[in-house]
Amino acid sequence: ILVLALPDMARAADVVRHGIPGSDFPIAAAVEVPAGKTTVYVSGKVPGVSNPDAPKGSLEAYGDTKAQTVNVLTQIKEQLEKLGLGMKDVVKMQVFLVGGPETDGKMDFAGFMEGYRQFFGKEANQPNLPARSAFQIAALGNPNYRVEIEVVAVRP
Repeated sequence: ILVLALPDMARAADVVRHGIPGSDFPIAAAVEVPAGKTTVYVSGKVPGVSNPDAPKGSLEAYGDTKAQTVNVLTQIKEQLEKLGLGMKDVVKMQVFLVGGPETDGKMDFAGFMEGYRQFFGKEANQPNLPARSAFQIAALGNPNYRVEIEVVAVRP
């Protein structure tokens, strides 16, 4: 009987991602992490300078929301790889977006999604979608930061 139950036991140990019914939006509605999995909490990452020729400390040095999103997710990808993980192992993401004068104080969610889709979803050929929240907040540590992202990943 134990031999017959082994395939079910192996399946029970898998992370289960529940899509949003009837939607192709690239996030999971929910993610189930079975007992015994190791979770890895990656601290919030903020963008680095992407245009060193721009005036130091300017928005142009860090880029718009899309550029900052790509910069931050690239940092997260590199951090995960150092830990033997990848973006496919991310189960939860929290995104903090800041609106600036260039967007009349409103977060640039469309710009964020353009950058995000380079790492998650059909366009990225990465179907393991995380549960995700995105918030507009008043500010981050640098007045030119528009994005901070933190993630939780699970070891396979």
